[in-house]
Amino acid sequence: MADAPVLLITGASSGIGAQMARRASEAGYRLVLGARREQPLRELADELGGSERAIAVSSDVTEWEDAERLAAAAADAFGRLDAVAANAGFGATRGFLEETPDHWRSMVLTNVLGVAYTIRATLPTLLEADAGHFLITGSVAGRRALPGSLYSATKWAVTAIAESLRQELRQMHENSSIRVTLLAPGMVDTNFFENRPGTDRALEDDDVARAALWALAQPPGMDVNEILIRPSTQAT
Repeated sequence: MADAPVLLITGASSGIGAQMARRASEAGYRLVLGARREQPLRELADELGGSERAIAVSSDVTEWEDAERLAAAAADAFGRLDAVAANAGFGATRGFLEETPDHWRSMVLTNVLGVAYTIRATLPTLLEADAGHFLITGSVAGRRALPGSLYSATKWAVTAIAESLRQELRQMHENSSIRVTLLAPGMVDTNFFENRPGTDRALEDDDVARAALWALAQPPGMDVNEILIRPSTQAT
């Protein structure tokens, strides 16, 4: 167990992040689980084996000190960090006359700055080890503009962050061992939606989790840059 790889996941208390944690645990990973909601996070850590297998760190990805604390928890608990899933994010009702400015601000900070903070806090550890993998949760909405969707704009930013990180590693750090995978799911049946669409119209969170674990399992010389996943019923 001491040699088991360690995966850090933000937004791990529910949905894709929680299911990614379950799949990773089945694959032998130890987990550092981060989210703002402490109770479900701790329940998930207990489900996955407790402190020897998974630790829960209440954290807000929009706060730099929390991002640093989450990254440090991996070293403190397990002495290593092998992969990072920058997964935290949420949406907003479409329309530039909808939602509140405070909701917009929180979403932009979480979806964009939160990803950047997570990368900044963990990148030095992976560079020092000269190994690792970043999984970054984007969206189909980050490939095409949607009417009145500020959420879509945040996911366009996430798409750019993933490719910018890959290029930084290859060109600025001359590193070819740390991999970067953008996960770009279409509609997923999670609490992301006020009225959940149902699995007859949408992906399950486990579909995205399995894709993430597939990317992690590929041989070292293979860098899966992007996985685009739509439910078969989704036209665009």
